[in-house]
Amino acid sequence: MTRAPRSSTPSAARVAFGVAAASLGLLAFGASANARIAAQNKTDVINKFEAWKAGTGTPFELLADDASWTIEGRSVVSRTYPTKEDFLTQVIRPFNARMSVGIKPDVRSVTAEDDRVVILFDARGTTTDGTPYFNSYAWFFRMEAGQVIEANAFFDAVAFNDLWSRITPV
Repeated sequence: MTRAPRSSTPSAARVAFGVAAASLGLLAFGASANARIAAQNKTDVINKFEAWKAGTGTPFELLADDASWTIEGRSVVSRTYPTKEDFLTQVIRPFNARMSVGIKPDVRSVTAEDDRVVILFDARGTTTDGTPYFNSYAWFFRMEAGQVIEANAFFDAVAFNDLWSRITPV
């Protein structure tokens, strides 16, 4: 009995298997790269929050100049600020001018996946009229090349609105 000669052309099954294996390898490489980026973004955010708590920096240093910041909900400052400077000028600086002791964060959790980082934290400070200020925040960052390019912020609008309307910036 004679055998049929082996073909030098790969079978369709071998080709499909090779393509699938290569695709899985690329997916694993992509997932690994995304995990490294997420881990680095998380570390960068945690470091800025620790600096904020220590009084040596702020998370706003992570904002790209053209970063948009959206304050969700129904606070008196709820809207989208199209640039870092708009947000700092219209919200952060006037907020800080209402505080005699600036707020310090107490981070409850930081979660990162791909280009997203979510920070849940509480913050306390003292207003210029001597009353304590407390609020809880959830910030959602989209990051690119180590900078925040888009942020969405949630917080207790009642506490914030009370501070904003009761105290004139100094």
